[in-house]
Amino acid sequence: MIIRGNRQLEEQYHRLSAGDVFIGRPLSGSLRLAVLIDLLERGVHCFPPALAQSLHCSKTAQAMILKKWMLPHTKVIRRRTNLIAAMNDYSRHAVGAVVTKQEHMHCGHGVRRWENMEALYNVVGLEKSSYPFVLQPFQTGLSDVRVIIVGSYLEAYARSNPCGFRMNLAAGGHAEPYELNKEEEACCRAVIERGKFPYAHLDLQILEGGACFLSEIALDGGLKGAKIDRKRLDQEKKEILEELAGKIEAGHGR
Repeated sequence: MIIRGNRQLEEQYHRLSAGDVFIGRPLSGSLRLAVLIDLLERGVHCFPPALAQSLHCSKTAQAMILKKWMLPHTKVIRRRTNLIAAMNDYSRHAVGAVVTKQEHMHCGHGVRRWENMEALYNVVGLEKSSYPFVLQPFQTGLSDVRVIIVGSYLEAYARSNPCGFRMNLAAGGHAEPYELNKEEEACCRAVIERGKFPYAHLDLQILEGGACFLSEIALDGGLKGAKIDRKRLDQEKKEILEELAGKIEAGHGR
């Protein structure tokens, strides 16, 4: 049985069993994780995969699981003791200015730059509501590149903002086409494979020396600056998920 969308999921939820397929993202809010875990425990195949859905929703989960591809010294700060430990570590490595990324905030609204770790600690150290967040050294002179990979379709464009360090187009940046080199594309595909993304919108940080690092990854994202339109992109994504579900139904899936 293949279930498509939340309405059908709720109607058939207790009839699902091992080998069935759910296409979509279950519910929203605090129930989503419990539903995904329950479906996995019952042997139901989810598309997009549960890991990709979980990473899509959480910057800190990305920094935990995909840290290998992120800037050196990227850290997940879950509580005050993590922050103090990070202060000591960054001091040992002579890290000055830092950037924090607040969980569940998008379009650059949750990105903050701090002159040093002491300034960060003085503001957020004792505020429980500040946690968790992602912490990274602040980098100058980097290129911010958005990459869209959906099946055989690949598009990349660089984002820049002469008036601020936030490159997001919603935060005042502008875009121009960018051609990925082999190493940059390989980085994207390695991240996609590790996170089990059937398709992805990735943000890369490319340093002046050419080193490439993952900033964030998502199942969906804004298309301002992209050549592909939303209707075509959504159709491409739908076809990929249907193909994956069909393989499971036909007994050819993993």
